[in-house]
Amino acid sequence: MLTAKNSLGVVFFPAFDWAIEATHPEREERLLYTQDQLKEEGLFDIEGVVEYKPEVATRQDVERVHFCLPSVETVATKSHMISAGGAIKAARLVMDGEMDRAFALVRPPGHHAMKVVEGNRGFCNINIEAVMLEWIREHYGPKRVAIIDTDCHHGDGTQDIYWHDPNTLFISLHQDGRTLYPGTGFPDELGGPNALGRTLNIPLPPRTGDEGFLYVVENCILPILKDFKPDLVINSAGQDNHFTDPITNMNFSAQGYARLNELLKPDLAVLEGGYAIQGALPYVNLGICLAMAGVDYSHVREPDFDPARIRQDVRTMDFIKKVCEMTTRHYFRPPAAPTDGDVVNGWHSRMKDVYYDTDGISESQVESVSLCSDCAGVRKIEVWSSISPLSLCIEIPQTACDRCLGLGKRVLEEGHTKGNYRIIQCINRKEKEYTQFGF
Repeated sequence: MLTAKNSLGVVFFPAFDWAIEATHPEREERLLYTQDQLKEEGLFDIEGVVEYKPEVATRQDVERVHFCLPSVETVATKSHMISAGGAIKAARLVMDGEMDRAFALVRPPGHHAMKVVEGNRGFCNINIEAVMLEWIREHYGPKRVAIIDTDCHHGDGTQDIYWHDPNTLFISLHQDGRTLYPGTGFPDELGGPNALGRTLNIPLPPRTGDEGFLYVVENCILPILKDFKPDLVINSAGQDNHFTDPITNMNFSAQGYARLNELLKPDLAVLEGGYAIQGALPYVNLGICLAMAGVDYSHVREPDFDPARIRQDVRTMDFIKKVCEMTTRHYFRPPAAPTDGDVVNGWHSRMKDVYYDTDGISESQVESVSLCSDCAGVRKIEVWSSISPLSLCIEIPQTACDRCLGLGKRVLEEGHTKGNYRIIQCINRKEKEYTQFGF
């Protein structure tokens, strides 16, 4: 019998009752083939690898992270709450020491869900990694965390949530946004004024293969992680970089995904995208599980794997090396100030327009953050959309200094007395108060 070098908990939830459409790429079959493959290959016969059922996230778990307009219930279905609860279950296994590592094989996914949520965009309603991470911080105290997003699409939602957080390092490696949804994730997107260099984007050319992805990990991401010294590493484990994926243009393999996780050594992994439900996901998920468990994965092969056919061009590697050099420079020597937005009276503000491609919602925001050298600062968002009137959203961070705690409370009070807002929401992480007022 094989024994896992690292005990691994696998949390499984295929969400039988949720799909955008019956034939949509994001549907329950995404995980049913994987479930069969893992059992047929005897993954759970390995000593130290155990399957678990998910928990159900609570309303407050979501409210720690998101401003849901008009409410959590209008944005998230029961399947979304169970998917987020599956990620929380994975975190509980690791944080309580029951397992060394855990992989939440759950859907619906979440990395396109931003700080403000009014509907579905990029197949995502709530950001399950962020719900998981803030659950960890709520129950185990402030943590220094690195999130490595390996989905083929830029993790714009996770980036938006942690844009102002100096204690969260977010790195996204993805297909170049000039060629793929959501059209963002460029090297100059580096975080807000209190967290410059804590957001890093590594756009990769179409048809990047194993060689390119693993070069990025070994020569760019690992040196940065060594310097950042996170308490936890999370892999936002999208699998649509695979060479058979129907909606992307990359050439990554199951062996490459396994090696990537062997190098990253994530404490937690959470499934994101990946839509080649028969030819890729069962093999990629198996490879990731074996790599996280420290078990040999050299036998894992897709049925149509042909290394020669998917080998990347030499020019692709030249481009990747330049992007890695730029990313390393941005982390170790970030600019003194953001290139976007304006500073007025101690607040840095920027305009944002967000489109919910699945639900057809157009949203506009004025996002401001208080400049602070002691904490992440108070975040204030004035938001309106094609379905919602003007609303005010305020976040006081968990590690808020006394000045920012007082400032956040004043902004809330002024919103009540002077503002013309239909809804006011406040996330007060410092005092664990989550409030909403509707007018």
